[in-house]
Amino acid sequence: MTKKQVSTDDLIAVIIKGIDDVKGEEIQLLDLREIENTVCDYFIICSGNSNTQVNAISNSVQKIVSKEVKDKPWHIEGQGNAEWVLMDYVNVVVHIFQKQVRDFYDIESLWGDAKITEINPV
Repeated sequence: MTKKQVSTDDLIAVIIKGIDDVKGEEIQLLDLREIENTVCDYFIICSGNSNTQVNAISNSVQKIVSKEVKDKPWHIEGQGNAEWVLMDYVNVVVHIFQKQVRDFYDIESLWGDAKITEINPV
C-alpha cells in the first residue's frame, strides 16, 4: 500500500489550522520558491506567549497533520526549552517562537526577498 501524496497547499492549510486551534499569533507564510539555494519552499512562522503555548502549538500541529494528512515531521528541534521550535516537513518548515525570541532573531527580515503573506484565520 502506497502513501497518498499530499499537496503542499493542503499541508500548509492543515498546519495553519493546527496553529490557530491553540491561538498561535502573528502567523506568516514566507514563499521561498523564487529564492536560490533555499532548503525548503515555505516557512510558516508564528508566535506563542509562553513556553507552554509554544509546546501546545507544536503538539497541535503534529496531531492535526498526522490525523488529516497522515504525515509527520522529518525533524523537530527546540521542544526542550520551547523558546523556538522548528518543525521540518521537508517542503514546509514551521517556526514557532516566543514573542521576544522572534523579535530578537527577526528571521522575516533575513528572508526579505521572500513573498510574505500575513495569515489571519477566521
